[in-house]
Amino acid sequence: MSFAWRHPSTWIEGTSRLWRRSLRFRTVLITLALTAFAILIACVWMALAIQNDLFQSRRNEVLDDSLRAAVAAQTKLDSAEVQGDRVRLQNLMRGVGDDIARQSSSDEIAVFRVDSAPSSIAPQDFTAGGFDEQIVSEGLRERVQAQPSSQWWQSVSLEDASGRMVPGIVVGQQLLVPEVGAYELYLAYDLSAASQTLGFVQSTLWIVGITLILLIGGISWFVLRSVATPISEAAETSERLAAGELQVRLPVRGEDELATLGRSFNAMADSIQAQILELADLSLVQQRFVSDVSHELRTPLTTIRLAADILNDRRESFDPAASRAAELLHAQVQRFETMLGDLLEISRYDAGSVQLEWEPTSLAHLAEDIISEMEQLAEQHGSDVRLVAPGGYSPVDMDARRVRRIVRNLLGNAIEHGEGRPIVVSVDSNSTAVAIGVRDFGLGMKPTDAERVFDRFWRADPSRKRSIGGTGLGLSIALGDARLHGGTLAVWSEAGRGSNFVLTLPRQPGGTIEAPPLRTEPDAEIDALGLTQAIDVLGNETTPGDDHTDATSPDPASDRARFGGVS
Repeated sequence: MSFAWRHPSTWIEGTSRLWRRSLRFRTVLITLALTAFAILIACVWMALAIQNDLFQSRRNEVLDDSLRAAVAAQTKLDSAEVQGDRVRLQNLMRGVGDDIARQSSSDEIAVFRVDSAPSSIAPQDFTAGGFDEQIVSEGLRERVQAQPSSQWWQSVSLEDASGRMVPGIVVGQQLLVPEVGAYELYLAYDLSAASQTLGFVQSTLWIVGITLILLIGGISWFVLRSVATPISEAAETSERLAAGELQVRLPVRGEDELATLGRSFNAMADSIQAQILELADLSLVQQRFVSDVSHELRTPLTTIRLAADILNDRRESFDPAASRAAELLHAQVQRFETMLGDLLEISRYDAGSVQLEWEPTSLAHLAEDIISEMEQLAEQHGSDVRLVAPGGYSPVDMDARRVRRIVRNLLGNAIEHGEGRPIVVSVDSNSTAVAIGVRDFGLGMKPTDAERVFDRFWRADPSRKRSIGGTGLGLSIALGDARLHGGTLAVWSEAGRGSNFVLTLPRQPGGTIEAPPLRTEPDAEIDALGLTQAIDVLGNETTPGDDHTDATSPDPASDRARFGGVS
């Protein structure tokens, strides 16, 4: 056993963890504690009761013994004729002492004269058997002297032959000596035998109590094991079932309540497995359907696109209505082709057949290229795209085509929903990750809408006009691309303040991201580059005159920031 486990803090922590996680340990411990408490109360009560009974029995025996000896002595004294002879009185008292020693079970005897007045014939005080006069207290002597007809006792400590102090009782009463007066008679009795008996009984009680606690603990553990083992098996089976092992089942033994629980659990697992397999088959059919339809539509769509291109190229020779129809046909065919491509990409994600093509790429340079590509679209919407890139220039392994698609999608959405306001693209890096953020200052979204922004075919406001012609799958595909890289795509949005999308990728394929280089929440410095006020979501949008600067007016500082880092 290691020293760490023997350390008190580690032991306490391990016991606390076992208390929280083990029903068997907790139940056995509670059972043992309550049993030990009950047995402790019972043993203490029995020990006290036995001790009291032993003492009372021995005391009554001692009192009877002392009384019998005193009565025999008094009888002899009453029948004696001393006639004032001092010698006769001395012999009489000596005989009385011998009779008391024979009649009682005590060897320690003391006789003291009550009257302290001088007398020429009064026998002297005497002790026998090593009686210690100091064990007789003043209170006991006063009571014996005050009440001649009563018998008094007191618990004392006696010294045995080996010098040990043992419990004892001193019994006092009066003897009436003819022609002399009253004498105090004291007999000391040793109670060590009763004390030994009591010690044996108490030790037996404690041994029996501890044995009972251990037996009850063992019985509790055995009973709980028979009950808790099926519960543990059910918990383990549930975990495996939740992890995807749909074929696992509980072993059923007997016909009791636990067996009924096992059969019910297995029936539930069978039902869940059947439903999951049915849903999996249905999902597979849907995936195949989408993939097959997408592939089958490509051939007629190619023919339609060629025809639409020809018509669109010659639309100037048509009448206005036919020209407009040819233009609309060309735009919708392009949108249809984009949607088919997205559907094919989604079907690849669902089938798990996506393969990444890793190549070293500078995320900052990639962002510059995409901003240049979409500059004309941004100018059409009146938005000024500004790049802030303090980091991210070092090449990082990524699938450049997919990352370009993510950034293009995020920037396109920012231009589409930016309400003609500035858009800030941020790129930064640290030792474990690179990140790019796209911040717009448009209408933004409510928190409930932001939670669903990555759902397929979902739009925050379907009634809004879209000039780019998205399919509703772009952000879902972008999230899938980010996860394929082992990265994250997060969003912050607030109504009236715009949105901020942040893509974070690990520096190494399969690496971990210890801390993201960019925060999802708005940064004060980035917001300062926006130079704009929040939009009134009730519809009273602030006018350009209310802004600090006109978002559409170019300035040298913004041109410098567009394709390089900002100092």
